Amino acid sequence: MPLLEWIEKHDVVLAWMAGTGLLVFVGSLVMIPLIIAYMPADYFVRIDRGPLKRSPLRQVLHVLKNLLGALLIAGGLLMLVLPGQGLLTMVIGLSLIDFPGKRNLEVRLVRMPKVHRSINWIRHRAGRPPILIPEAHGGMSTVIEPERKP
Repeated sequence: MPLLEWIEKHDVVLAWMAGTGLLVFVGSLVMIPLIIAYMPADYFVRIDRGPLKRSPLRQVLHVLKNLLGALLIAGGLLMLVLPGQGLLTMVIGLSLIDFPGKRNLEVRLVRMPKVHRSINWIRHRAGRPPILIPEAHGGMSTVIEPERKP
């Protein structure tokens, strides 16, 4: 069988990809709750003040962050057919890359009640205030309380 022959010839590459997928998965289980817990409560309602002037070092770090995001997206695409958390890896990659409309996409995702409740549940467990999101019509901020189990 050609597929089995290909796997036997590329077993080291597949092992590295599986290991990387496992590392990204475990890392995301640790990092995502930390990022959500320490995100400012008003992160999504802040008014964007436009691009900031960056030092050369900050510009290099910005480029590296975007390259890492692109690498994670490419790895996530591969993990859709290979072992690993492909969709999660792509979402993390998208969160790192800067692109036009990113802020609107983030706000649309956070407005989804399940996503908002999940974020606030993580923040509640960390002893942090609920996250604020702008309403769809651009009005005041709203808070969706996390579901509490009795």
